[in-house]
Parts: sequence; C-alpha cells; structure tokens
Amino acid sequence: MTTGAIIMMLFGFGITWGGAAYCISIAMKKNQK
Repeated sequence: MTTGAIIMMLFGFGITWGGAAYCISIAMKKNQK
C-alpha cells in the first residue's frame, strides 16, 4: 500500500469511529435527562 492509501484509510476510520462515539455520547446524554 502507498502512504497516501494508508493515510486515507486511517482518516476514514477516524471519521467512522468519531461519528459513532458522537452518536453514543448524544444518546447517553438523552438517557440521563
């Protein structure tokens, strides 16, 4: 794999996991209220 492909893959994983963590945090806040 090229360096660019690795960077794009890691960037994609960051967006995916970041979005999932963001949705989970919102759900947790809604459940607390």
